[in-house]
Amino acid sequence: MIDDPYKVLGVAKTASQDEIKKAYRKLAKSLHPDLNPDDPDKQARFQAVSAANDLLRDPEKRRRFDAGEIDASGQERPQRQYYHQYADQDAGARYDGGPGGARFGRGYSAGDEEDFAWAFSDLFGRRPQGAGGAGAYGGFQARGQDARYHLAVDFLDAAKGAKRSVTMPDGKGIEIAIPPGVRDGQTLRLKGKGQPGLGAGPPGDALITIAVGEHPVFSRDGDDIEMELPITLDEAVLGAKVDVPTISGTVAMTIPPGVSSGRRMRLKGRGIKRDGKAGDQTVRLKIVLPPKIDDETRKMAERVRDHAAFDPRSELRRSL
Repeated sequence: MIDDPYKVLGVAKTASQDEIKKAYRKLAKSLHPDLNPDDPDKQARFQAVSAANDLLRDPEKRRRFDAGEIDASGQERPQRQYYHQYADQDAGARYDGGPGGARFGRGYSAGDEEDFAWAFSDLFGRRPQGAGGAGAYGGFQARGQDARYHLAVDFLDAAKGAKRSVTMPDGKGIEIAIPPGVRDGQTLRLKGKGQPGLGAGPPGDALITIAVGEHPVFSRDGDDIEMELPITLDEAVLGAKVDVPTISGTVAMTIPPGVSSGRRMRLKGRGIKRDGKAGDQTVRLKIVLPPKIDDETRKMAERVRDHAAFDPRSELRRSL
């Protein structure tokens, strides 16, 4: 379970959604595993930051956490029973299972084993064999409850698929195969890994809701991956062959001469692969100037302006 998500992101509980997003992106850029492959502490902090962001970026999950309905990992908090639930009972029987005490539905007393067995038989269509003692539960059986979990998953693990471990209610750990392309909010079902059944009843299932973290470089649109690629002015004017990161590794891409910022280029089959098909990766070019403009660069720009004068905003004005 993660700590208080507000403390993990370093924001106040009154922070706006935009402030939460900015805090997450700042931390993710410095802690991302790709930038810290040999630093397990920063990798663990990145996982905590991603989980905190997954909870707080969803307004409904944030509301439920603030109200105490779910914990910091997104799991339901157990409901509590308070004195006032039984305050209308007779004074001598508010806390016992006898007549007038707390009862299960349809008038069956919690303190009467035989009636208790019959109450459950009404729900599950089975009748107890015999009466009283252990015999009252005869052939009674019921399926166990489903166990619900919240699992934070790194963007690349969700895109490419991965294996993660989850601890079950009995304390045993199991390995979960996260399928490639799993989506944020998707629920995986593990048959028979929930709470044990009653009697000979089968166990319930484990329902694992996936929270996919954001990535500082990549974003997702269906099975397509999108990213922004910085290029230099000379690469834009003259063209170039540059290395481009993808979710499956670095590939070479040719930039044609004379491109502008905002130009989109497509890398076929470099998106999310699932069900025998693969999405694409869209690369959006962005021309970036040097952090410091020296005299030579300034003179070159002046020559370009004088030699190839054109108005890049003419179409904009005509459309107004």
